[in-house]
Amino acid sequence: MQSYSKHQSYGFRLKGDYQERVAGLHSIGKESRSEHTYIWDGLKRGEEGRVVFQYTLDGKGAIRIGNEIYPLTKGDAFFVKIPSDHCYYLPEESTYWDFIYMTVYGKEAIRHFQYLSEKYGHILQLPDHSRPIKHILRVLQKIEATGINHGYEASGYAYSFLMECSQYFEHEQLQEDQLPVAISKAVSFMENNYAEDISLDDIVAASGLSKYHFTRLFSASINQTPVRYLTKVRIQHALDLLQNNEKTIDEIAQEVGFSSSNYFSKVFKKLLNETPSEYRQNKYVMPVDRLFID
Repeated sequence: MQSYSKHQSYGFRLKGDYQERVAGLHSIGKESRSEHTYIWDGLKRGEEGRVVFQYTLDGKGAIRIGNEIYPLTKGDAFFVKIPSDHCYYLPEESTYWDFIYMTVYGKEAIRHFQYLSEKYGHILQLPDHSRPIKHILRVLQKIEATGINHGYEASGYAYSFLMECSQYFEHEQLQEDQLPVAISKAVSFMENNYAEDISLDDIVAASGLSKYHFTRLFSASINQTPVRYLTKVRIQHALDLLQNNEKTIDEIAQEVGFSSSNYFSKVFKKLLNETPSEYRQNKYVMPVDRLFID
């Protein structure tokens, strides 16, 4: 079932040669495709010197790179350069393909692409809570709300995306891969279900361990308790939602898994030393993307 029908596609032709020297934002979007005429051939496009990152949200797509064909389902991404011998499309057996994408250019963009693709390949797997994916969604939200008005801003988003990719694949993914399997299962469960009314017993059940063994292993692996980790995940998502005024504090509390806005505000203030309303209204404090809790 398709998760949305509206296309959000944005292209940029902004002045500033620094975009070619460093990184520039060519296009970004969130789309749902159901027509089998959706085909992009990497040798027949006019956008030379561009790098395309595309991430599957739902449904199924496919990409041919050289002589190999790769199916693309939820959590799969590809990273390709234009021009090159690739072609991505909606395959005949698929009824729809939901995805987000970002196309960047510039010397640093090409350099980072070459390094990452040589080390990790063109086909990548990322959870939807990973930093590169969250970055694209945040940029889309910002563009929808206020647009992008000059090349410096666009260049900043493009370069930040490359840094998020490097940080995830070089550091965060490695950390995730080194976690015990049971702890990885628990972390994924919390990341995917933080909005629900989940308990410690639910988290333990996801790990497959006994409660005693799980709590000891989790604290040793993550350096904090499972409940504290879940709280951090919820507050981090709340920080994203608080960066605009579309939702009330009560709506945000419910959306990130708190039983009441009063309890949400109490926890928030304990961690950040200000209420959610104060955080939202304080224009002189830079909003944060990650929260470290001691």
